[in-house]
Amino acid sequence: MPGKVLIVIPCYNEEASLPSVLKELQQTVLPDNYQLDVLVVNDCSKDGTSAVAKKGKAIVIDLPVNLGIGGAVQTGILYARNNGYDIAIQLDGDGQHPPKELSKLVSFHLESGANIVIGSRFLEKEGFQSSFARRLGIKYFHWVNRLMTGLHIYDSTSGFRLFDKAAIKIAAVNYPDEYPEPESLVVFSKAGLKIAEVPVIMNARQGGQSSIRQFGSLYYCIKVSLAMLFSFIRKP
Repeated sequence: MPGKVLIVIPCYNEEASLPSVLKELQQTVLPDNYQLDVLVVNDCSKDGTSAVAKKGKAIVIDLPVNLGIGGAVQTGILYARNNGYDIAIQLDGDGQHPPKELSKLVSFHLESGANIVIGSRFLEKEGFQSSFARRLGIKYFHWVNRLMTGLHIYDSTSGFRLFDKAAIKIAAVNYPDEYPEPESLVVFSKAGLKIAEVPVIMNARQGGQSSIRQFGSLYYCIKVSLAMLFSFIRKP
């Protein structure tokens, strides 16, 4: 019997870009005949995101309050755990993560046995590379993660990532709530999970507004660094 993959799309005001993402997902075929379902977690959008998602034949969870990116992703992970999915893949609704790249994450997971597979812009430096300020921030978090996990993760802020059943089990219970991507790698590393990157080609944002508008700021870097430190020193 084929395994089941849940695509988790956390959304806040993605009415403009979401239709094309859902259309591409409907045409996507994954390796090993995995069954693919799509879940849109609508994080209290003020536009027509929910209606667009339902029209695009996605499963939709409309959150009653705005939880932010971490809470929206964890909602999707909880759905994956409670409904017996083998793999969950976080994918943005703004068009940055092309569905045609999904097969790279799944294939790498099957070949390597990695529990977390991150789609990375920077291994082969193809496609959209983000702004200069954000690249500086990403490079900074690469070294912070290196210090805390011993791993070279070059795109630790990437929200294009695969979770297997072991990772789903952990993330359903313990997942950072605000700007979670760098901090979650500390959590997964402490749990003994295997984390790996695979090169992917990303696009520039196709619509909406980034949830991290001050990414390059000193405030953001300090805040996320402290969160990572607390996760690092916290007892299991």
